[in-house]
Amino acid sequence: MASGGALVFQAEQLQRFIVSALTSVDIPAGDAATCAARLVEADLRGVETHGIFRLPQYCQRIQAGGLNVRPRLHIVRENPVTALMDGDNALGQVVVTHATDLAIRKAGETGLAWVGTFNGNHAGAAATYTTRALAHDMICMYMTVANGNHMPPWGGVEPILGTNPISIAIPAGQEPPVVLDIATTVTAHGKVKLAAQRGETMPIGWMMDRKGQPLTDPKRAAEGFLMPIGGYKGYGLNVVIGMLAGVLNGAAFGRGVVDFNKDFVSRNNSGHMILAMRVDNFQPADTFKKEMDRAIREIRESEKMEGVDRIWLPGEMEYYQVQERQAKGIPLSASVVDSLQKLAAELNLVDRLE
Repeated sequence: MASGGALVFQAEQLQRFIVSALTSVDIPAGDAATCAARLVEADLRGVETHGIFRLPQYCQRIQAGGLNVRPRLHIVRENPVTALMDGDNALGQVVVTHATDLAIRKAGETGLAWVGTFNGNHAGAAATYTTRALAHDMICMYMTVANGNHMPPWGGVEPILGTNPISIAIPAGQEPPVVLDIATTVTAHGKVKLAAQRGETMPIGWMMDRKGQPLTDPKRAAEGFLMPIGGYKGYGLNVVIGMLAGVLNGAAFGRGVVDFNKDFVSRNNSGHMILAMRVDNFQPADTFKKEMDRAIREIRESEKMEGVDRIWLPGEMEYYQVQERQAKGIPLSASVVDSLQKLAAELNLVDRLE
């Protein structure tokens, strides 16, 4: 089904396709289903750079031997409120889903929990993990070291930092939850890749070349680097995230990061961290969620700038996007569908996503 130049698929169809592709390259069915769920959740949220678009790249890495298809995830250090998990080079979605669910279980018992991981891989959209805690009346925070360095330190030109994203999810009552999910660069590198695939031009401000001039051609991305959000403040946040999700866990950071866009064989040793906390540590959950609703409405109903139709809270657009795409389907660009159909042919899948 076509819509606005895109082909539209139901979430269940895309999830089945992902599972069939991953199991064909020897990923166990349970791990394939976990990865598929996180990828489709990203597409439902409209985060297309971290959805099914990534599947061919994942399969390429698996086939090159750069990812462990029979991992043994295990805890190497633990106490009642923390854990350090060895991901055994598994699919990132599998590692971080396990870590998130462990943090939620621990927080349910102790009030809060911090789980770090190392020896993982690219795990997709951050909000697909933090939102798992909302049903438990918990606040959740996720940070990770990105799988490729595309930004220099503030004032430098050597890209030794990644996009290093952060997500925080806060439950509400009648209103949609507040869900922040941002890279600490002006844009995620996946958007640069997607722009190149679509033949689009990048906005000024996304990237800069080594001479400090704006770079707008995504096919020349290797000649420049991504810019941090908020100038030196975004750079500072980026570094702190890298130290908490990377250095603290014994995971890669700085020059030790493997660019998974270029190297499909070397271990990524990706680091991730999840913090989950029950809101009833501070006040009854119902009381908190009512106050969240009040605060959300106060912000939304505040005076708008001329020409602005609505003030949005973090994650609100994605919340309604999920509802719409669950009902109407997920639009995929022709170039993404073409890459998936080529993958299906290469893997000799019965499902050709037609």
